[in-house]
Amino acid sequence: MKFSALTVLALAVGVSFARADHLVFEGTEGIGAGKHVVFLAGDHEYRSEESLPALARILAKHHGFKCTVLFNIDPESGEIVAGTPSNMPGTEALGDADLAVVFLRFQNLPSQQMKPFEDYLQRGGPVVGMRTATHAFKIPAGGDFAKYSFDSRADDYELGFGHQVLGQTWVGHYGKNHRQSTRIERVEAMREHPILRGVSDVWVQAGGYVGKPTDGQVLTMAQPLDGMTPDSPASTTQPPMPSEWTRTYASSSGKHGRVFTSLYGTPEDLTNDGYRRLMINGIFWAIGMEDAITPDLNISFVGPFRPNTFGNQRHARGIKPEAYAGFESPIPAHNRIEKP
Repeated sequence: MKFSALTVLALAVGVSFARADHLVFEGTEGIGAGKHVVFLAGDHEYRSEESLPALARILAKHHGFKCTVLFNIDPESGEIVAGTPSNMPGTEALGDADLAVVFLRFQNLPSQQMKPFEDYLQRGGPVVGMRTATHAFKIPAGGDFAKYSFDSRADDYELGFGHQVLGQTWVGHYGKNHRQSTRIERVEAMREHPILRGVSDVWVQAGGYVGKPTDGQVLTMAQPLDGMTPDSPASTTQPPMPSEWTRTYASSSGKHGRVFTSLYGTPEDLTNDGYRRLMINGIFWAIGMEDAITPDLNISFVGPFRPNTFGNQRHARGIKPEAYAGFESPIPAHNRIEKP
């Protein structure tokens, strides 16, 4: 079979395409070739719909992973929405996933969309949880998947997915958004951990969450700052709080999965090189590729990245997944934000 020069180039650098309701970025060369990462973007405030496509492109283009990105989709318009309605087509992609990156908030997905997620956890699939994933689900008692709710009282699954898998459910804020930013520093005893290789000068724009995981290894501590610049003074009333950690969860079937949790992850946070490297390293570690983590791993953005400032229901309207097809389309597709 003969290929044109253009086809050969496309195969070398990777391909991307959009289904009607989700994205696939597929790398063809690199240390991640043959691995499939599924990203679930569905929160109301912290712009997961911008952060996760950006991370997916980095992993696909620079490192060869296949990356599927799922969104909350308005079933009538086909547009990407932020948190509401709870509708995420394409979760069947988790069937052959090697890693799930979860950035959800208070979702109550239809049963047919939750079932592949439950199946993934039952087989002990590794998980990376970002920001609001600690309270990923809010499902009424009596629902088929109510045990995953952040406030679950199930005897065998107390406090739901966040507590049981990520190591923490929703507790509260620890720093005021848009008034306090955060400096993240490594725990000195963990300085040799693979996730911290090459990570330095981590500063994020989001305010903090209360951390303190149930168990595992705390890698970093977050210090709230009284201001929105990296050199803002540290809060005198808020000492550092855990912000990133690793742990292992056990499914009811007896399978175990690796977990990396970060309490941050807005797209503005990703503009900090240190935080972006921390997340890429965490993904490599969770998928079992810690030996491939180097201090100079390529973490550069792929295509234009001009994120919106986070805020509840302050997402850019009118964007469908197809707007992100290709590695060079801007994220977000536009910065037009309208009041709901």
